[in-house]
Amino acid sequence: MKKKRKAFGRFLRTIVKALRIFLMTIGVVFLIMVALSFTSIPFKVYYWLGTNQVNPKGTPDYIVVMGAGGMPGPGALMRSYFAAEAALLFPEAKVIITLPADTLNFINSDAYRMAEAIEMKGISADRIIFETNGTNTYTQANEVLKLLGFKDDVNLLIVTSPAHVYRCILTFKKCGFQHVGGLPAFEAGFSPDLLITEKERKQKVKELGRRVSLRYNMWNYLSLEVVVVREFVALGYYKIKGYI
Repeated sequence: MKKKRKAFGRFLRTIVKALRIFLMTIGVVFLIMVALSFTSIPFKVYYWLGTNQVNPKGTPDYIVVMGAGGMPGPGALMRSYFAAEAALLFPEAKVIITLPADTLNFINSDAYRMAEAIEMKGISADRIIFETNGTNTYTQANEVLKLLGFKDDVNLLIVTSPAHVYRCILTFKKCGFQHVGGLPAFEAGFSPDLLITEKERKQKVKELGRRVSLRYNMWNYLSLEVVVVREFVALGYYKIKGYI
């Protein structure tokens, strides 16, 4: 009986020790993330993911719009907007929307709504092609390859969120496409001066609750850190799987 109690006691101490280490690790990570949120590092890494592999060469034959969940939604609307702008810039290019859809009720699908948003900018429906079978970046790239057939000279322009551009281009190249450029759907900047009153501009020391860096920048950069970490995890997974 005593041996069982001792064994149980050791087990509890091991659990408590492991839990303590886990909580301390989480705390350290959180403090590092908060500290980084007061710097420009999160945005710089985010920007790097969106621009490092862009390198558009020549005029695209196809503008590939990667799906982004529900429509309307921030991701889908941003990508539709940038895709339409690219289609206006390259009037000969076809637009491929890659997003799973219910083909039996296609008119109510998110892919169809993305097409409608693109058409609202003056893009003809005849230029839009749908790829509805792919369920992730890798399978979507393969489905686009099947759709177009293997062509060494085909030129693609990928439209997606900034953090997704790097992995997306590498995946399409791995699938066999030789000429792949990217168009990151960056949000437009907003002047922080518009959030400060004339009286506050004259103050040398602003109230803590009125500082833009605390009201907006810190929280935005914290959310960017989550996006960046998630994307690097995805990049690691794709590398292990041989997708990139």
